Amino acid sequence: MNYTNIEMKVKTMFEADASGHDWWHIARVIHNAEMIQAEEGGDLELIRLAALLHDVGDHKFHKEADAPQKLITQILAEENATSATISKVLEIVSQVSYKGAEVSTSCNSLEAKIVQDADRLDAIGAVGIARAFAFGGSRNRLMYHPEQPPKNHKDFEAYKNDEGHTINHFYEKLLLLKDRMQTPTGEKMAQKRHAFMELFLEEFYEEWGG
Repeated sequence: MNYTNIEMKVKTMFEADASGHDWWHIARVIHNAEMIQAEEGGDLELIRLAALLHDVGDHKFHKEADAPQKLITQILAEENATSATISKVLEIVSQVSYKGAEVSTSCNSLEAKIVQDADRLDAIGAVGIARAFAFGGSRNRLMYHPEQPPKNHKDFEAYKNDEGHTINHFYEKLLLLKDRMQTPTGEKMAQKRHAFMELFLEEFYEEWGG
């Protein structure tokens, strides 16, 4: 299996994205995952592969529910990955995405916990704020509407189909992630980023009110 070839294929798929899910997001998730793995352990090769492939076939860009399975399997099979490796990567990737404020996000392996934390770390802090507004803009969503309160989505469909303004996204997801980190290292890394988002919102509301 040639990791470099897989990396190039993924980079080609995402390098032109302008929604905050570009190649550099993936590169940061890989880096976050490597930092967490250095402290927590786990299968580094498997963690890197899952982090690299975690957005392939994502629901935000594909309507087919089985898109991740099909696309990831194809990429890995073309590089002669074993069926066991493909199965493990698919299992990890299926546990990465946030699915709503009231939906459980438990993971069944250390590797899945690490990749989930790595992805969520890139959703918070300064980069997370930038990504949130980039995604909102790519979906023609309002930056803010003071008369539209946030929602606690009870299932994935409600979360996936919500079209609320970007500031609501902080309360519906971003500010919840610190307390949902799966590893001690991820939790520690999230503290500063979470605090920065709180400062940003404080300043945002002050400036909004003039």
